[in-house]
Amino acid sequence: MSNETLTIALSKGRIYKDTLPLLAAAGITPVDDPETSRKLILDTNQPDVKLVVIRASDVPTYVQYGAADLGVSGKDVLMEHGGEGIYEPLDLRIARCKLMVAGRPGATETPGRLRVATKFVNTTRHYYAGKGRQVEIIKLYGSMELAPIVGLADCIVDLVDTGNTLRANGLVPLEHIADISSRLVVNKASMKMKSARMKALIQHLGEAVDRAASAT
Repeated sequence: MSNETLTIALSKGRIYKDTLPLLAAAGITPVDDPETSRKLILDTNQPDVKLVVIRASDVPTYVQYGAADLGVSGKDVLMEHGGEGIYEPLDLRIARCKLMVAGRPGATETPGRLRVATKFVNTTRHYYAGKGRQVEIIKLYGSMELAPIVGLADCIVDLVDTGNTLRANGLVPLEHIADISSRLVVNKASMKMKSARMKALIQHLGEAVDRAASAT
């Protein structure tokens, strides 16, 4: 891919859909639909701007190693990744939710070592280390709410949006870890080598975010 090309990494689903209006405000619209196209690199209306649509957890890695110049990633993914080799210049204020400890009422008051089920292993370890509490972390990939119900874990660390799924399973939010939204992330080397174009794109996206915020 040409050194003049800007490559933007996105993940399918909510982040992709919420990012499209911001990109459009910056003059970038995809030509290909990731839901129907079999291409791995998608064209846009600008011949020197490409999109790669990948797993959400891979976006920071693609940006870190320069396979993408920029990307859009949830703060939860960035916290888990660690953020090495990337800048985080802009909060896009989309795909908002909270990262929470949740479980049955009073679950975190259990004496001794807590068992915590989560896919956010690094973030959970860091959070409890900061509290000086020893925990046993059980890595799961889905259906977190089931873990406390069947006795696999005392509590979970997971993303909470409306809280409806927790309530439906007899669980409640117990501790707030972080507010989550999607962030623009930038490769450090690309920021130096393609400085003018990158800064212009960041500025346009920032203006689009501000307009969207003022309209709500």
